[in-house]
Amino acid sequence: MIGQAQHPLMEVRQLSLHFHQYGKGLQEMKAETITNFDMTLHRGEIVAVVGASGSGKSLLANSILGILPKNAELGGKLYFDGEELTIEKQIQLRGKEIFLIPQSVNALDPLMKAGKQVEVVIKSKDRKNIRRNIFKNLGLSPETADLYPFELSGGMARRVLIAMAIASEAKLIIADEPTPGLDSEARNETLTLIKHLSDSGKGVLFITHDLDAAHSIADKVAVFYAGQTLEVADAKDFSGKGESLRHPYSRALWNALPQNEFLPASEVQRFSRQSPTGCVYGSRCPLSTELCEQQQPHARTVDGGSVRCFHA
Repeated sequence: MIGQAQHPLMEVRQLSLHFHQYGKGLQEMKAETITNFDMTLHRGEIVAVVGASGSGKSLLANSILGILPKNAELGGKLYFDGEELTIEKQIQLRGKEIFLIPQSVNALDPLMKAGKQVEVVIKSKDRKNIRRNIFKNLGLSPETADLYPFELSGGMARRVLIAMAIASEAKLIIADEPTPGLDSEARNETLTLIKHLSDSGKGVLFITHDLDAAHSIADKVAVFYAGQTLEVADAKDFSGKGESLRHPYSRALWNALPQNEFLPASEVQRFSRQSPTGCVYGSRCPLSTELCEQQQPHARTVDGGSVRCFHA
C-alpha cells in the first residue's frame, strides 16, 4: 500500500439510502436499503465491501457516482479528496476522477474498437503509444486494438475495461462485482489486474460477495449486512478461525469458506421497510441478548478495527 495522504481519498459517513414507493391505496412508503454505512479509503489502498447478493453493495457504488433514480433519498456525508461530494461534484468527477469498472463486459461500446475505447479516456496527445504500453502490460496483443467487443473473449474484454481505468486520470476506481461467473484462472487474473490499479497509486473500492477474493487483494474489508457495515477490519484479521475478527457475522462468513470450517449460515439476511429496533443481525447471532433486540449498536473502535456489536 502506498503512503497515505493527510486526508482520505474517499470518506463515507453515516450514509443512508431509502426509496420512496407506493403500496396499497397509493400509500407512500420508504424502503430502506442502506443505513449507517461508514468507510474510509486512501490512495494506493484497496477497500473491499463484502456482502451477500442483495445487501445493497452496488447501491453504494451508485450513491458515490450519483446515478441513483429520482425516488431515492440519500443521507449522510460523502467526501472525495478532502471535499464534500455534492451532486454537482459527482457530475463533474464521474468518469474522470471517479471511474467505474462495471460488473458486465457488455458495458463496452459495441460499435467502437477496443483500442479506440481506451484512447478516448487518455488526455495526453500521445494516446496511441500510451494505449499500446497499457495493452502490453496487461498481456493484450497489438491486434486487440482493432477488434470490436463481440470479437473479444470474456477475459480480453475485462482487460480492456481495466485498461480504460488505468488510462484514465481517475484517483478512485470502483470495481463492482468484477469476478462472478469467471473460472479460477480468469478470476485470479482479474484480481491481479485490480491489484495493479492500487499499485499504480489509485484508490480502489472493490465491491464483491466473494470474501476469499477480497481477502486476497484488499488492505481492508468492510463487512456489509442488510445495508449496514457491521465491521471494518484489516485483511490480515481474516485468518485462522477468525479469532481476530470482532463481529459474529464476520466470523460466520470467514468460517463458511470451503478451506475453513465450511459451516453454513442458518438463514438469509432480512430487510425491513423501516429501521430495525435492534441489531440487524440479532435474529441470527449466537451472542444475541435482550439489549441487542432493543437497541442498534453504534460503530466503535476495537483492537484497531471498527465494529457494531455490544459484545465485541
